[in-house]
Amino acid sequence: MGRWGNYSMYADFVLLGLFSNTRFPWLLFALILLVFVISIASNTIMIILIHMDSRLHTPMYYLLSQLSLMDILYISTIVPKMLVDQMVGQRAISFAGCTAQHFIYLTLAGAEFFLLGLMSYDRYVAICNPLRYPVLMSRKVCLLIVVAAWLGGSIDGFLLTPVTMQFPFCASREINHFFCEVPALLKLSCTDTSAYETAMYVCCIMMLLIPFSVISASYTRILITVYRMSEAEGRRRAVATCSSHMVVVSLFYGAAMYTYVLPHSYHTPEKDKAVSAFYTILTPLLNPLIYSLRNKDVTGALKKALGMCLSSGSVSTF
Repeated sequence: MGRWGNYSMYADFVLLGLFSNTRFPWLLFALILLVFVISIASNTIMIILIHMDSRLHTPMYYLLSQLSLMDILYISTIVPKMLVDQMVGQRAISFAGCTAQHFIYLTLAGAEFFLLGLMSYDRYVAICNPLRYPVLMSRKVCLLIVVAAWLGGSIDGFLLTPVTMQFPFCASREINHFFCEVPALLKLSCTDTSAYETAMYVCCIMMLLIPFSVISASYTRILITVYRMSEAEGRRRAVATCSSHMVVVSLFYGAAMYTYVLPHSYHTPEKDKAVSAFYTILTPLLNPLIYSLRNKDVTGALKKALGMCLSSGSVSTF
């Protein structure tokens, strides 16, 4: 026997999930399935509209299409496994599957953090330096922003996943969560993880602080510029586009701060699962709705696309 007794490091885990403590598990199942389908459909529609409509071929909408892609991958990493497990009545996830889910989740969450931060720079340039916008937000700059976001998220995944999964999980293999999230996994380790948790805390603070600093600096300048605007219409459009971004940032960053920054004394398994469900299941649904409902360009492109589909359908009947 090894140092930690008779256990296999690579044995399967058991995800206790969201449904175990609910009175109406199949009602919750139907609700999550509905949210998943709407999330995939709305984000896919957003990407298609941005690709098809020439009015949306701008840096802001290009970055929005990347956000929608991240949301599709993000929710697809967690929800299908959870729903299938509920249907077939099994909760096991292999060590390799848990590692893969952990890595993809961290990469996508990190990429979204950085992208939301860099999107505020786009709004700053558009409102504060509109004449230089084509130069400061050129195609090359947009590509650099997207690459930087994906690279930052990948670094997060590559740094944290191997360290998290190398701890010996010699206690219970039951993860009191619905996916392989870091805090829930570390609770199963039979070694002292305090040093790693401190390092992860510092890493998360930096990941939040850097984008948040960019957002704060950008919106400080934006507010000053908007305050000085003489045209009411220009001020209204600036506030509308920026407020949509700030709502999304507040939802995503707020949930992440609860999970990774607040001390353990504020956490319970039930609260952790509720907050995680909010930013892994509901946020991908809310993002396209927030950006589309308050954006005349997107709603106009959607009406145009629906009109074309209806007209082509009526022509084909003759």
